[in-house]
Amino acid sequence: MANAEITCEATGKTALLIIDMINDLDFKSGEAMLPAAKAAALAVRSLRREARGAGVPVVYVNDNYGQWHSERSRLVEHCGRDGVLGREIIPLIAPDDDDYFVIKPQFSGFYSTNLPVLLPKLGASRLILTGVAADICVLFTAADAHMREYELWVPADCVASSDPKRTEWALEIMRGSMKADVRPTGERRLQEWLAARES
Repeated sequence: MANAEITCEATGKTALLIIDMINDLDFKSGEAMLPAAKAAALAVRSLRREARGAGVPVVYVNDNYGQWHSERSRLVEHCGRDGVLGREIIPLIAPDDDDYFVIKPQFSGFYSTNLPVLLPKLGASRLILTGVAADICVLFTAADAHMREYELWVPADCVASSDPKRTEWALEIMRGSMKADVRPTGERRLQEWLAARES
């Protein structure tokens, strides 16, 4: 986790989560996911820029890819090596020094991580979930966030999976069962989300 100042008062208690975008895509459907992941990374990059401008904390929640002794810089280096399928995504979405970085061992960002401790420290009651895969890690993180009564926005253009139909399926579950707003960033702007914050 970065040593950024922990404050979220001016932003309506929102945090932006970027899930598994630092990714080697070293799995069976990785090649199929690459185009959608790149498109999502570009959308997330724009949203992250807006979030930073608005003072919204950015939290990377990332798999460790079996590297149990690893940390942020080593994971970025691992995924950015020559010949790694996900290498071209890294320059688009690499974390800055003042971003938070949570390493997760399983699908949900809440399972056996410090995220359940970090988010209350940030004062966050509302989360923007982005990343891959929409139908696995984003979905499981959304489910755990919903059970913890976080208000959710999962912009459809900021998530991806290896199959567009699976992405649509996951978004529909998050919308219908977890009360998530799934409108893309072109239909709902960050400032609109922040302006609708809970009092």
